[in-house]
Amino acid sequence: MKKQTMLIGSAMTAALLLAACNSNDETSGNEANTTNVATEEANNMNTENEPVAENDTNVEEEEHNHDHNNDHNHDHNDDHNHNDDHDHDHDHNHNDDHDHDHDHAHGHELSEEEQAIYSGYFEDDQIEDRELSDWEGEWQSVYPYLVSGELDEVMEHKASESDSMTAEEYKEYYEIGYETDVDYMTITEDSFTFTSDEGEYTATYSYDGYEILEYEAGNRGVRFIFEKQDGDEDMPAFIQFSDHSIYPTDAHHFHLYWGDDRDALLDEVTNWPTYYPADMDGHDIAHEMIAH
Repeated sequence: MKKQTMLIGSAMTAALLLAACNSNDETSGNEANTTNVATEEANNMNTENEPVAENDTNVEEEEHNHDHNNDHNHDHNDDHNHNDDHDHDHDHNHNDDHDHDHDHAHGHELSEEEQAIYSGYFEDDQIEDRELSDWEGEWQSVYPYLVSGELDEVMEHKASESDSMTAEEYKEYYEIGYETDVDYMTITEDSFTFTSDEGEYTATYSYDGYEILEYEAGNRGVRFIFEKQDGDEDMPAFIQFSDHSIYPTDAHHFHLYWGDDRDALLDEVTNWPTYYPADMDGHDIAHEMIAH
């Protein structure tokens, strides 16, 4: 009888230990799943450079550390630390004469390599200098479409893939990112023309190198920079592009940063006016955004 009692006691003890282990395993699994969801969401936000940059660059951009020479002699290897948003990719096959057929085709498909670059994953030796002709054409800001509600389906799409933000929260975020009074822009091979309610202003610009931005999510972005040479006083001294590409190619949309302080612009991570071809309407732009 005593032996039987001991056996029963041992069995009950084993059962209790097993239940406790299972409970701990389940708790650990839940904690791991929660961590993975949070990490995945952070990575999603940080690869938007939309800027999140940009470039969307991530929920779009943040802190970075940079080092520049006072003589402006850039070696194009400066590292910056951001939380950006922005993504694109293109066939690395370019002619030396930089001949592009600026048709800004819509609904383009990205190759596997292009998608990786669009998401911010590339090697330094893949980066090439670019000419202003990559962005040549007539462009419009997407900000009015966001305010009017024509991009609501984009915000809803983002929310459906997120565990942490609602469509309304996304819209509030992009209202800050997209905000600008420059509704239209014309770019030639050496000039910008900004059009706003205040009027139309033009200036010529020359290429001033690029800067590599390092994001906390582990991905990266590249800002291509142009410096003012001559023109209207109201035009900025520097204009920086982020379009998710890293070498010569026709842009399909881009995020823009402008101002009179070259280095300070690299710290801008909350406002990144975004432009699409002027011949696209709100429906076209919304579906292009959802596709990428």
